[in-house]
Amino acid sequence: MESEAAEREAVGLLERLCRRPSVSAEGGALAETADLVEGLLRAAGFETRQLVVDGGPPAVWGELRGTGGRTVLLYNHYDVQPPDPLELWETPPFEPTIRDGRLYARGAADNKAQIALRLAALHALGGSPPVTIRWIIEGEEEVGSPHFDELVRGNVELLRADGCLWEGSGFLPDGRPEFVLGVKGVLAVRLDLGLLSGDAHSGSAAVVPSAAWRLVEALTCLKEPAGRISVAGFYGPVREPTPGELAAIAEQSPTADDQLREAYGVRDFVDGVSGEELRRRLSFEPTCNLAGFHTGYGGPGVKTVLPARASAWLDFRLVPDQHPGEVLDRVRAQLDAHGFGAVEVTTLASAEPAMTPLDDPFAARAIAVAERLAGKRASIVPSAAGTLPIVAPLQQHVGLPGLSAPDNAVYGGCSAHAPNEHIRLEDLGPALRYFEVLLKELGS
Repeated sequence: MESEAAEREAVGLLERLCRRPSVSAEGGALAETADLVEGLLRAAGFETRQLVVDGGPPAVWGELRGTGGRTVLLYNHYDVQPPDPLELWETPPFEPTIRDGRLYARGAADNKAQIALRLAALHALGGSPPVTIRWIIEGEEEVGSPHFDELVRGNVELLRADGCLWEGSGFLPDGRPEFVLGVKGVLAVRLDLGLLSGDAHSGSAAVVPSAAWRLVEALTCLKEPAGRISVAGFYGPVREPTPGELAAIAEQSPTADDQLREAYGVRDFVDGVSGEELRRRLSFEPTCNLAGFHTGYGGPGVKTVLPARASAWLDFRLVPDQHPGEVLDRVRAQLDAHGFGAVEVTTLASAEPAMTPLDDPFAARAIAVAERLAGKRASIVPSAAGTLPIVAPLQQHVGLPGLSAPDNAVYGGCSAHAPNEHIRLEDLGPALRYFEVLLKELGS
């Protein structure tokens, strides 16, 4: 199949996938989307089955036998983020729309384009790839993959391979291929505080306690104004990056600053960092992020109310040797030690940090193929700023090395998780070619 034909097929598959509102946070259309994904894999020649864990949506597993002796596991997810706020979308989020060389839809970049790309590339190889392909496509990544560890433990033999290609990255603005060899862990929690039986008139604020102010005070005991996390013992287990990891950061493409500025309108970074130090922090600095705060009234005009309850949503990004359960215990102890024992802490999601060594042979081959195709050195990220919850279970239970390779149509401004999510059609060709050549190289 010619490259243009493969690109057209990828677009058609992507449009079909993006019409399904598979929002895992809301439980919407997950079973139907799993059926669609399984049907697409079967049409491509895969033997398939749906793997189900109690309480979770089905994951789709498939195997396509290859002509060579090696096996590659592919990972993707079919679920997407909620589309809110809807009023900021220029076109409906679940009606794929092409304009100005881009395809807009919720899930286009994260992560349905890669499912479509990989299917189109396998079709281009004639349905008989040079390596055996095993594929796991789950439906809970956007809510932290809470059942993936159990799914892996129950299906180890179905997932065995010589290496895993995770959800992929792409080519950077300077043309260098980007590889991600690790991910941060995460602990996401909700803090809840209730002090009254119901909201009070704000005129009583001189004597009646405010849940809103009290929760704000609780938050200030977790993080200093200068930015350092003040939870006792939080930094104790942190493993410092190795000389090799620091060298990889120093040699990365210097485009991270510009991509963040363009994507989010950043004027000044925290502490004024830039360049190598900015990239080091993205990979190896743990974080405490206040993702949301809800209390009282937020409508038009004025409502002079003293809130009875307040809630805050936090996420901690964790680096090697930090563990979500231990951090949760430290957060609870910090609140108690500062007099905030009434604040309830509920875990919403957790995942361990995990990394593939820089000198791993599977990673080395994948990187060499991209460098040959691009004619440029790869930009290697030892650990991503975000979290991919499936990496640690695959390493712990299956022993699989893996990485994110540039076989995806994504770029820094694709608005993943935001309104008007999209891919650029021009990014399809390079991703398709890389994936095809990589499979041939691994099969040789």
